[in-house]
Amino acid sequence: MNKYKLMLFLVIVLSHSFSQDSLQIEKIKEVTIESQRIDIEFSKNTNTIILIDKIEIEKSNATNIADLLQQVSGIDVRRRGVEGMQSDIYIRGGSFDQVLVLIDGIKTDDPQTGHHTMNMMIPLENIERIEIIKGPSARIYGQNAFTGAINIVTKKDLKSNLILKTSLGSFETFKGEITGVLDLKKLSFLAHYSRNQSQGYRYNTDFKNDNFFLKTNIKTKANPINIIGIFNQRKFGANGFYASPKFIDQYEETQTSLIGVSAKIRKGNFTFKPKMYWKRNQDNYFFLRHNPSFYENFHISNKIGVELNTKFISKIGISGVGINLSQTFLSSNNLGERNRTTINMFFEHRFSLLNNKLNITPGVSVSYYTDFKFHAFPGLDLGYKINEKIRLYANIGYTYRIPTYTDLYYNSPSTLGNKNLKPETALAEELGIIFTENKFTFSAVGFNRNAKNLIDYTKILETDKFMANNIREVNTRGIELNTSYKLKFLNQKQKINLGYTYLIDDITETEVPFSRYLLNSAKHHITANIDFAFMKEMSHFISYKFVERADGTAYNVLDAKLTFYIKQLEFSASINNILDTKYYETNLVQMPERNFLFSLKYSLQ
Repeated sequence: MNKYKLMLFLVIVLSHSFSQDSLQIEKIKEVTIESQRIDIEFSKNTNTIILIDKIEIEKSNATNIADLLQQVSGIDVRRRGVEGMQSDIYIRGGSFDQVLVLIDGIKTDDPQTGHHTMNMMIPLENIERIEIIKGPSARIYGQNAFTGAINIVTKKDLKSNLILKTSLGSFETFKGEITGVLDLKKLSFLAHYSRNQSQGYRYNTDFKNDNFFLKTNIKTKANPINIIGIFNQRKFGANGFYASPKFIDQYEETQTSLIGVSAKIRKGNFTFKPKMYWKRNQDNYFFLRHNPSFYENFHISNKIGVELNTKFISKIGISGVGINLSQTFLSSNNLGERNRTTINMFFEHRFSLLNNKLNITPGVSVSYYTDFKFHAFPGLDLGYKINEKIRLYANIGYTYRIPTYTDLYYNSPSTLGNKNLKPETALAEELGIIFTENKFTFSAVGFNRNAKNLIDYTKILETDKFMANNIREVNTRGIELNTSYKLKFLNQKQKINLGYTYLIDDITETEVPFSRYLLNSAKHHITANIDFAFMKEMSHFISYKFVERADGTAYNVLDAKLTFYIKQLEFSASINNILDTKYYETNLVQMPERNFLFSLKYSLQ
């Protein structure tokens, strides 16, 4: 492993050794993190936040959000197959149930299971940027933001355009997309449809996806209103996705939809951000594709919610108050008929001292669940600006996750739920530093999370069924290093991103003979992305990932993309897994060998 650390260190040093006098200084556009109650500019934030903007998205070799997030160190996306068909997100060693995903600030968590988190992922063509918030976020977002949150911001400044795109690749992959934008000054519309299908790279991994995305932007000077509608349908062979690898004939169909309305209303020193939304998820799983009646799970969940966040500016600082009310319904042949009312209330206040160099933000989140009663989670953020180049930040907070309905009630031939489960809780801290000079940015953060009541599946006798229990305590600590460098070479913009995450889990031993709990975090995680060009009409993108897991397994994955631009046409050729690495991101599913994808895109603009 030492050679990888040395390689990372040398690249950072060499990248900074370029003469910055030759760089063309650009004005950095401040981005406001919109999913928070207190609008804070990115450069003044007191949390670990990573932004992926639309230019980076367009140039990346990723074709979906799951693949894009793989290029960020500390984000462990464990895929089952290609094109993000079924994938789980892990942040800083947490589980897939402990990450919250939002779209335009609307929570998309699923009460059935975190396995459905990525069902809602919208096509990259419709994304303005992605905000990745690492660390304890329950004080800001409520439950499920146990280890972090990811907010997907859809495109905003819509200009009339028509975009057509088609892709062909290995495993008989086909993808067709059409995006239309109509701008009527005071009103704009974006409509997108895409079909993605493949025969799969191994037996029973074929898939067929349909994606619909609609957005309406009602433009006013003070009170803009956004309306989004999303529908995603997936049909796929699930060979070994959830059961033992010897069971290869599973099949699954999911339908996920979201309707959301949000606005921003300014009245003097007050800013109001109301939201209304309805999310629906349908999951139909068959253990034997050719014999559906043998074993079937069918679940439908609905979540209806309203949210109001308020910001008030006064002489003593900025106050943020929020309330979120939601009603959840679940209908399932296995989990039964369930419903839950949730009320989340938030308060935080940000004030400055020492000539605005020191920012302090205390806050608290109070939640009520009809089946889990009241829970309060306080936190504190600190930020100190040493000078124009160096900034320190620290935060501490309690975070939590209530069990999913699968944890509570799911019964199968080998598993039993437990209706007496308690919420998972943790106390988390982090301390970070950010250095910025012209086109060079470097950040380092250390973090610690002491988690209790983590859910494990255990049994006493080998012949028993595994049953969910609050039995684990895990202390997770680690460091993250990230650097970004922009330069101009041959009159073309070039960019290098490097990241390294190290974490270790201290797990308390249990006294039960049999445990299903498998914590196999990415102990060492290195990512490198290079965006470079030799001429205006051509660009290159290379991404590299090294992962060494807690059980000692390790793998390297190298991907690349070459893009040609001819007026309104764009042609790209991608090659994934160039090294033809044999690797697993879960303990069940082998990832595909070397594969190719060719795309042609036409834009009317």
